[in-house]
Amino acid sequence: MSTTPVTKVELRIFKRELLDDIKQLLVAQDPGRIKKYLKSPEVVNLLQISPGTLQHLRNNGTLPFIKIGGVIYYDPEDIHSAMIQNQVHHLKE
Repeated sequence: MSTTPVTKVELRIFKRELLDDIKQLLVAQDPGRIKKYLKSPEVVNLLQISPGTLQHLRNNGTLPFIKIGGVIYYDPEDIHSAMIQNQVHHLKE
């Protein structure tokens, strides 16, 4: 099997093309898109609550979740629905 040495110029060209391809992929992504399912630490950060509060929301049925193995997942739409359903409206008397 014969091998052809790669020059530094060819490596620089390859690097530039690779970086351009990566940039195009990043630009093509929708920055406002939320992942389909969030893990507990992501929900804690999103809602600015403690892990204990998140567990309480799971235990009392406020926040639906999916458990696969030892990992708990949350649907962002369920989080939004829970926020709307538990919205408090105060009326001034």
